Amino acid sequence: MAKELKNVKVPVFDAQAFLDSAGVARRVVEYRRSQKIYSQGDPATSVMYVQKGGVKLSVISEIGKEAVLAILGPADFFGEGSMAGQLVRMGTATAITPTTVLVIEKNEMIRVLHAEHAFSDRFLSYMLSRNIRIEEDLVDQLFNSSEKRLARTLLLLARYGKEPQPEKMLPKVSQEMLAEMIGTTRSRVNFFMNKFRKLGFIQYNNGGLQVHSSLLSVVLHE
Repeated sequence: MAKELKNVKVPVFDAQAFLDSAGVARRVVEYRRSQKIYSQGDPATSVMYVQKGGVKLSVISEIGKEAVLAILGPADFFGEGSMAGQLVRMGTATAITPTTVLVIEKNEMIRVLHAEHAFSDRFLSYMLSRNIRIEEDLVDQLFNSSEKRLARTLLLLARYGKEPQPEKMLPKVSQEMLAEMIGTTRSRVNFFMNKFRKLGFIQYNNGGLQVHSSLLSVVLHE
């Protein structure tokens, strides 16, 4: 599990350059922090690509309980369920920082995937990597301790293994949101975050959170 986290590389590519070269009909939309990009139950008519910022994907139960599914960052796609027959959005997408999103209508995205083989190959590679990530998340939830789950989540949020160096500062993610993501309580998250800070694995700077690669030792520890 830990070895998979270290070795899996999500392809980073300039999706906008590919889309520009293909003459794709698209629009760029900017969102404020905490602004909804789409809501659960909205018509699923487009695929979206994060240019900058961060996006939270979540679902809400009938009794109003929210579960966070993923936190996405630059170079991530979302909303692709519209291409697989989903008529409505299965969850809610919310900007967690000021965020810029490239919106491509579903039919246009399908056309480009058929016409531009280089883009199609990279998009397929990206989606396969996302599926691997989802499987890892499930295994993580079933078999690993909440401390390991938190460490792995922080490393993934810092883009560890996706870029040459992890991002210096994480998007603004609250302890409540982290607790929802890993399936534990806020008090447990607070306990482990304090532990990680004292051990030098993470560092708070100017209101942001810096994650050091040494945090990987928590994931690798048996």
